[in-house]
Amino acid sequence: MSQAIYQWQQIPNGPRLAVATLTDSECAALSIYIPAGSRDESKFPTGLAHFVEHMVFKGTARRSSRELSFEIENAGGQLNACTSEDQTVYDGRGEADLMPVLVDILSDMVWSATFPEAEIELEREVIGEEITMYKESPADHIGDLISEALWGTHPLGNSIAGSLESISKIDQSTLLEFRNLHHFRSDVVIAAAGPFSLDEILTMILPHLPKNFHLAEPARPFDRSEAVVRRIVDERKTDQLQLALAWHTPGRHAESRHALRMLSVMLGETASSRLFLELREERGLCYQISSDVTFFEETGAFEISAGLDPESRDQALACIYREIDDLVANGPRRGELDRAKRLVIAQSKLAFESTGAHAAWAGEGVLDFGTIPSPTEWRAKVMAVTDAEVQASAKEIFHQKHPSIAEIHQKKKVPRSRKSEFLTK
Repeated sequence: MSQAIYQWQQIPNGPRLAVATLTDSECAALSIYIPAGSRDESKFPTGLAHFVEHMVFKGTARRSSRELSFEIENAGGQLNACTSEDQTVYDGRGEADLMPVLVDILSDMVWSATFPEAEIELEREVIGEEITMYKESPADHIGDLISEALWGTHPLGNSIAGSLESISKIDQSTLLEFRNLHHFRSDVVIAAAGPFSLDEILTMILPHLPKNFHLAEPARPFDRSEAVVRRIVDERKTDQLQLALAWHTPGRHAESRHALRMLSVMLGETASSRLFLELREERGLCYQISSDVTFFEETGAFEISAGLDPESRDQALACIYREIDDLVANGPRRGELDRAKRLVIAQSKLAFESTGAHAAWAGEGVLDFGTIPSPTEWRAKVMAVTDAEVQASAKEIFHQKHPSIAEIHQKKKVPRSRKSEFLTK
């Protein structure tokens, strides 16, 4: 695939447009980034952003839900969407000739969805099943629990899908209010990739844009100085312990973000990472263990999660803390950081073989940083991370800081003699 030419501009009285021009590409990708997700639900029922994402597929003033699906798939394309804590993304993929159709259909969905009441009731059932499915899967539900433990009552701690109770409160007026508040913001980003210039995409998109966009209403910020360490335990019938630990980190604009990513890669993102080698390969304590770092505007999270035999809990925690303490005290081992850098750089190059990845790079760059970073410059910053910077990041988030913890495990049986003794006291 040819090297991309990245450009972006603020459309007058409209959203932002980011384009990755790939001269030789036979494919097209289009994404519309809404800078709002579950953290923007302070005044709304939880799960509303996710509910809106589902409902834009249920019909517009011009197309029924069936027509939306058939029109794009009859042309060989596909549509998708996802909601996170701080954004909702609607995207389409197809051959390059399909770009005008992608522009038409995605614009119609995002800005002209009608939220039919009959469809709302049907989708409420669908989302309810989705919530139940994730809750009944400990490996999935642990993610919601560790978010709640880390963020508490802040909206970042809410389940993205909401709860059965919260989605029961969502109606057509609520959906329209949230959509109108966030889908018409001037910081929305339209990202396109394919053999098109910015001017060509602009010509395609302008006839489909709403007339009015407004300034964003900021989400409720999180104050790291007020963070509270919590432990949440979900006792249920299960043979495995799901365990997650989380610490607060700086946000996406911190200079330490590249060092934090390298720290996560070294700890648990790969088969050569410390936790994988120590807990799985050397001790056989688990099948799965991983780490991850997530950045938001003003804050972030460093998480470690594992599936274990309940009897291995204390030994596993001791191993995890031992590796963390070693990084805090001694920094990376010889060659460890270089390996992490090579892995991250290789992953980024492999990703850029996809047209969709170029659209995502352009869109997320403008959304998160107000510009499109050069991939070459980004890789140079990764390569410039030092052992001392990784150690400093480890000290900042781990040293003398207890993690929030979430666990899902079998309810422990209390011996009858102990139970009776307890009850008589």
